[in-house]
Amino acid sequence: PVRRATPEEVAAVPPLPVSLRSEVLHEDEGLLVLNKPAGVAVHGGSGIRLGVIEQLRQDRPDARFLELVHRLDRDTSGLLLVAKKRAVLVALHELLRHNRMEKSYLALVQGQFPQARQRVNLPLHKYMTASGERRVAIQAEGKPSETLFTRLQTWPEATLLEARLLTGRTHQIRVHLAHLGFPIAGDDKYGNYDWNHQLTRLGFKRMFLHAARLSFVHPLDQRPLVFEAPLPLPLAQILTRLAKSGLGEESLAPPRRVRQKQE
Repeated sequence: PVRRATPEEVAAVPPLPVSLRSEVLHEDEGLLVLNKPAGVAVHGGSGIRLGVIEQLRQDRPDARFLELVHRLDRDTSGLLLVAKKRAVLVALHELLRHNRMEKSYLALVQGQFPQARQRVNLPLHKYMTASGERRVAIQAEGKPSETLFTRLQTWPEATLLEARLLTGRTHQIRVHLAHLGFPIAGDDKYGNYDWNHQLTRLGFKRMFLHAARLSFVHPLDQRPLVFEAPLPLPLAQILTRLAKSGLGEESLAPPRRVRQKQE
């Protein structure tokens, strides 16, 4: 039997935060584009009652269809695409499957990235730890995974990269960079624990991974669409600090071996 929520339970569900409503960058009859803040899950589960998609549905009770086109990690900020029609969802998934939707991210990594441009093709395998945490590792029998990295700016202790996804695997950018020896700043799963601790002391308390650019052809009218999300203030501030004075002497010689968070 279907259980219906009581009026008290419905009233207890919080409304869509005003901050999230203000992050809708584009909306038309077929889709909407959000600039998701860091720290907000895209969907509920794993102890999270409401994610972005549940909050959108709650805020728009008359909407006949709302589905995520793709996902962003909870700690990743930036562009998130939501379909308002099933036909649009199917069409956008086709674009993703055939690499006809361009998704680019900005990532700050530890160390000096040596290549101006590097294409990484390393298979990824998902698994669960003994504690029930979802993780991803490089594994020969994993799914093919490709990322194109472009070096944007380098400092003595860090590099700003653009990462373009050529496939869309879970934690793809994070695992590829950690495997190369250039962990993302603030990544508590695959990053360098000591460097992250230092960044926390400097007031940087999130992961520096931002979905900055999204481009594709609209499935309904074939319009070319390009969306860009500016860097959130905490990310812009850490870049300003790097440009002015660096992050401190302790981080000038990052270890080549990445010390990751213990299980």
